[in-house]
Amino acid sequence: MSLPVQFDERVRPDIVKRAVLSIQSKNRQPYGADPEAGLKHVTRWRKRNNAFRTQKGKGISRVPRKILLGRGEQFYSVGAESPNTRGGRTAHPPKAEKDFSEEINDKERRKAIRSAISATADESLVSEKHDYEGDLPLKTSGISDIEKTQELKAELEDLGLEDELERVSEKKVRGGKGANRGRKYRRKTGPLVVVAEDNGVKQAASNLPGVDVSVVDQLNAEKLAPGAEAGRLVVWTEKSLEKLEDEELFH
Repeated sequence: MSLPVQFDERVRPDIVKRAVLSIQSKNRQPYGADPEAGLKHVTRWRKRNNAFRTQKGKGISRVPRKILLGRGEQFYSVGAESPNTRGGRTAHPPKAEKDFSEEINDKERRKAIRSAISATADESLVSEKHDYEGDLPLKTSGISDIEKTQELKAELEDLGLEDELERVSEKKVRGGKGANRGRKYRRKTGPLVVVAEDNGVKQAASNLPGVDVSVVDQLNAEKLAPGAEAGRLVVWTEKSLEKLEDEELFH
């Protein structure tokens, strides 16, 4: 079976990286401090010129203060609000309204996808990241209608991916505080199965570590080049290649 023209694209790691970073930037959650943090106390001493003799001329630092006790013209107060005071606001906190998204042109995005597709057929790039030796790209016709995990695993092993599935089955404990934040384990990235339509194969692959499934018209640079590095091991179904060529996807 001849390959679609998308596989003839020159591999451009720079454009692929830009497309992946654009996707990741738009998935970034807002992060910032409460705008009222450090400013929520009830009372405040508003300074006025010559209002009270205890303000000036006695070596008292001119920082924002809040009153703890008032007795006539005598006030007992502590510093507040200022970043150098206890319980005060942060000097330059991160702002939740900051926009981290990075835009990319549509033509550039489609070119990145074509470049990542072409990299899946490059044996030198794929062999650097995956435990597989053989002809690329991998093509099959018996995966689209699989609905059970064991059947999908057997089909991938028949394609020569037994060592690859063994490699991605291992997991390691993440170092640092991420282990306390729901990210205790790190998994390796395995093969990507591309189908023309999902008839249950996504559910079958959900229990295979490292194995992902995508419909051909829903491909993006991050799926084809995880970590912004082109050359992922991809298993294409014959119908997905036909759809890629007939509908001229990502042109």
